[in-house]
Parts: sequence; structure tokens; C-alpha cells
Amino acid sequence: MPIRRAAALATLAVTLMAGVSALAAPGPKDLDRIATDFVHLTLEAGEREPGYVDAYYGPKAWADAAKASPRTVPALKAEAARLSAATRAVPDTALSPDERRRKAFLLGQLKAAETRLAMLDGKKFSFQDEAEGLFGVRPPLKPLEAYDPILARIDKLVPGEGELAGRIDAFQARYTIPADRLEPVMQAAIAACKARTAVHIPLPKAERFDLAFVTGKPWSGYNWYKGGAHSLIEINTDLPVPISRAVDLGCHEGYPGHHVLNVQLEDRLTKARGWVEFSVYPLFSPQSLIAEGSANYGIRLAFPGAEKVKFEREKLYPLAGLDPATADAYDALMAAKADLGSSENTIADAYLSGKMDKPTAVAALAKYGLSSVARAEKRLSFIETYRSYVINYNLGQDMVRAHVERAGASQDARWKAMEAVISEPTTPADLAR
Repeated sequence: MPIRRAAALATLAVTLMAGVSALAAPGPKDLDRIATDFVHLTLEAGEREPGYVDAYYGPKAWADAAKASPRTVPALKAEAARLSAATRAVPDTALSPDERRRKAFLLGQLKAAETRLAMLDGKKFSFQDEAEGLFGVRPPLKPLEAYDPILARIDKLVPGEGELAGRIDAFQARYTIPADRLEPVMQAAIAACKARTAVHIPLPKAERFDLAFVTGKPWSGYNWYKGGAHSLIEINTDLPVPISRAVDLGCHEGYPGHHVLNVQLEDRLTKARGWVEFSVYPLFSPQSLIAEGSANYGIRLAFPGAEKVKFEREKLYPLAGLDPATADAYDALMAAKADLGSSENTIADAYLSGKMDKPTAVAALAKYGLSSVARAEKRLSFIETYRSYVINYNLGQDMVRAHVERAGASQDARWKAMEAVISEPTTPADLAR
């Protein structure tokens, strides 16, 4: 063979091998393929467990395919494990900083899928192991006695005879929004939450929500994100709705809570970057710790200091036909009750592990939640349905608050940090940094 031809062939071989190596090298395109497979996995898991998929606004054909032929739970478990291994195999050195965050987000979502599918296949986890597998954090559990000093402090706010929870319930009954005034009160509260949010976080012109009142649910409020910057916000009226819940629900379910988070993820990640994994929201995943934690902290962010009670006193109390002069006393009680939030984790752990029977759990929820037995029973039905999900409200809120407030004392700095939390591939580990 002539020397020149041999050299040319050798050069061609090297070039071809280099091209093969370049194609085979793991990188961002692998994350795109993994993300697509993750969406299919999640949609099919949703066919095996109703409620597993909280929101989906990707291609309808994918949802139709999942409905028509979902894989078995064991097959889905194997697929989740395969995708986890494939994601770990993508080297960080091949990724930009944003793509490394995307990889970390996918790993958390896939770990949660493996955990939940194992549960569907009959595996039992402890409360803390379950929470860590699903939501990416291991919740600390305090003994219930640790909350007794808080009860003692609250006892002084509502003096009288009888059990503290009963006194609190009677006191709160005076602050119930009449059924015929609930819609205008809620609309006013949501409008105020939106106005305060829009000052700091740009919202698409087409964003909107519908408001509906429902019964027979284990939760007090829910945001069903429909895609296209549109949400359905449902308020459960099984039990009377107290005036303190109007702003709480307006911010949590709407602005800057679930509605805004989903709008941001759709606009900035799904559409702008083509990251299809954000077109589906598996409820039992670290995404829920971010969603619930930011939604709860969003109440304080939108209405810092005394601004919430001021708004309630001036706007909502008159709309509800309640006495504005008593607003401060009620607000003080609600603030004190907030310190009892994580007691629910301890009760859920004991009940779900069989260490506490149902009547005892209801009594504990009434005592440490300072609620009526009816409200405690409703809360226990939530725990029975969603199990360790309860940590996302209290621990998630604490983690988001600490992260956002590290950004600085100014409202502008905190809103900027909040906007990043709800518009980027944020993980629980990001909050802890």
C-alpha cells in the first residue's frame, strides 16, 4: 500500500474514532434522554398509584401512552434504578454549573421514585427513612413533652376553665368566615397576595387561576396546576374556615406559593431550556419539600411583620363581618400556635409505626395542634393519606426561611432569593448550603 494512502487511512481512522468517542461521551444530551424517560416513568407510576402525579403539562401523547400500557411496579422499579445509574454516570466535568444542578435534581427525583415504588411493592420504611427517601431530608423528631412549654405559654393567652384545646377551639369559633362571605374574602386575600408578589417576581400576562370550593377532601386547600400558567385553586369547606386561613391559603396555593412556583418552572425551565422533567410533578419527591416549604414561607415574605394582621383588620374582617378590634389578639394566638407545627411529625411517626393507636393520635393532634377533635380527625386522615409528606410543611418552611433570610435583611434581597428557589432546579441540599 502506498505510504501516502496508508497515512490518509490512518488519519481517517483516528478521525472516525474521535467522532465515536465524542458521541459516546456522557454529557448534557444524556440528561435530556434521561429526563424524557423519567417523565414516562412518572406518568406510568401515576397509573399505578392515583395521586402520584400532581401536575403534568407535557405532550398529551405521552400521557395517553402511559394510560394505555403502564409497566408493572417491579418493571418501573427497575427502570428507576436504571435511570439513577445512568444519571450518576454522567460526569460533572462534562456539565455546566446549571446542568450539574439539573443532574442533582434528577437524582433526587429518581431516588424518590425508587422509594415510592418500593413502598407500592410492599416494602416498609421507618418514618424518617421514608421521608429521607422521598423528600431528601431526614426530619428530626422531638418528644411531645418538648412542646409542653409552648402549651404553657399559650395557656396564658387564653385563660379560662377546661382543656386548653377546647378553650382555643371556642375562641377560634368567633373568627370563622361565614359561608356566604367566604368567596369574597378569599378573592380579596388572593388578590392582595398576587399584588405583593407581582412587585418582586414578574408574572406572565396570561397567568390566571380559577377558585372553587369543595368538600370531602383530607386537605384544607389544593392547587391543581394545569399548564399554560393556569391553576385551579380548591378550598375545602368540610370544616369552618377561620379568618387567619384566608391570606395563608391565598399565598400558599397562589402567590408566591404553588401557582407562582409552577408558572416559573414551566416558563423558565420547561419552555426556555427544554428541560422536560419539569413538565411533570411527582407528588412524593423532593420537589414537594421545595414547593410546600416555599409556599408556607411565602406568607411571611408577602406579609412581613405586622402587615398580615393589618391587612386582615382593615380589609378582611369587614368583608367577613367580624370585629376588627379583636384582630390583634387572634393574630397573637396564631403566631404562638405556629411553634407547635413540628409536633405533627412526632405524632405521625408514632401513629404510622403502630406505636400510637387512632384515638390516642387524634387526642395528641388535638392537644398539640390546639384544635377540636373534628379538626384533629381531619388532620389524621391527611396523615393516613400522605404519611411522611407532613414534614414538607414545617421542616420545609424552616429550611426555605433559613435559606432566603441568609440573603440579607432587606425585602428585595429576600424576594430575589425566593425567586431563585422557585424558578431553578432547587434541591433540599441547596437550601442547606
